[in-house]
Parts: sequence; C-alpha cells; structure tokens
Amino acid sequence: MLVLTRKPAETIRIGRDIVVKVIKTGSGSVKIGIDAPQSVRVLRGEKCETDPEAVVPAASATATWSGPLSDQFPHVA
Repeated sequence: MLVLTRKPAETIRIGRDIVVKVIKTGSGSVKIGIDAPQSVRVLRGEKCETDPEAVVPAASATATWSGPLSDQFPHVA
C-alpha cells in the first residue's frame, strides 16, 4: 500500500485517467473528489462490504446498469 500526505487542493494521479483531489480536511475527516472515466465504477468501501454484488468489473457494470456510476453523487458521472 502506498501512503501519501496531501494538503487541500493537492492531487494524486492514478494512471492517465484518474485524479483524486483533496477538497477539504477537518478534524478526523477528509473530503476528496475523484475524477475518473465513466467506464470506471467508483464505490465507497462500506458499500462493497455490505453488498458484494456491487463489486463488478466496470465494463459489465455499464453494460447491464444504466444508472450513474457514483453511488453517492448521482449527478457526477
């Protein structure tokens, strides 16, 4: 596991297409934004723990599911 320290407005790039940005830090929490292609399904970890069916490859997720790819922010595709 790679562990990084970031300040607000700093980013982390994963490959060419995924950017993770620190939006806000607070006492005991951090708000992040994830910019990824629509073919990449982004889920919160607890969603995967409670619903194993939610973890499917992105290609098959888009082929069978036409809803938004973000489970928390449906306006973000």
